[in-house]
Amino acid sequence: MAYVEVDGVRVSYVEHGPPAGPGVTTAVMVHGFELDHRVMTGALEPVFARRQSWRRVYVDLPGMGSTTAPDVASTDDVFRILRGAVAALVPEGPYAVVGQSYGGYLARGLTAADPERVVGLTAVVAVVEPRHELRQVPAHQVLVRDPALAARVGAAALEADDGLVVQTEETWEATRQQIDPGLAAADPVVTARVAAHYAGTFPVEPAPFGKPVLIVVGRQDSVTGYRDAWGLVEHYPRATFAVLDRAGHALTIEQRGLFEALVGEWLDRVEEAAAPAPAGVSSPRPPARAT
Repeated sequence: MAYVEVDGVRVSYVEHGPPAGPGVTTAVMVHGFELDHRVMTGALEPVFARRQSWRRVYVDLPGMGSTTAPDVASTDDVFRILRGAVAALVPEGPYAVVGQSYGGYLARGLTAADPERVVGLTAVVAVVEPRHELRQVPAHQVLVRDPALAARVGAAALEADDGLVVQTEETWEATRQQIDPGLAAADPVVTARVAAHYAGTFPVEPAPFGKPVLIVVGRQDSVTGYRDAWGLVEHYPRATFAVLDRAGHALTIEQRGLFEALVGEWLDRVEEAAAPAPAGVSSPRPPARAT
């Protein structure tokens, strides 16, 4: 764990891969509300294990994880500090952004604020509508319940869980490792203030962003849903939009293999788009207008 100071806030982060420098592209990972970096390292380090040339920076948002921020009172404050942390950690050169849930909302803001340097965006089960009462979400349902898990932890514990759509030994243990520690570490006073001012005033899609984008949603996501996210594709001409069955808000845990494949393909596109064009190859011409 390391720290960078922004406006008096010591922002904690975890870094993997090569140090910043010429020829190194950084991926900045932003976790969801009341969680911490562990939900992102658990989901993404298996992908980047096969791409060690990437520098990966996983931040803890203010009031969450190891980032203490007693004066933070809104999502605008969170975004301001996040932008400052990114500016300090990636002062120059290209970077990509991956955001999960609330972090997806902030990641879209980062992309809108710095479209020249951001080379790609992935938004996973992203918040699109900040006002919970206006979200189009399905009712929570459990599609898979492992009888062996029910026997071990008890049916009552599984019934009380309102996050997992797929309740197996693997998803249950991944939740204990990646999600529960962040929930336990969050500052309830700070997060309550932010929750009361959850909608930010910063732009999230001021203009079309023409670099590789991945938008992944869960068909059974009862927290952010899947319908609201479809409207995002018009802002991202190079977006892949994937709706995954057998996946709720814990999509990265419940559909781990498919998620990793989609992120890997997105990274392929980011690397391809960032590579210099071979000599003699010109940019594609716009299609001729039909008559």
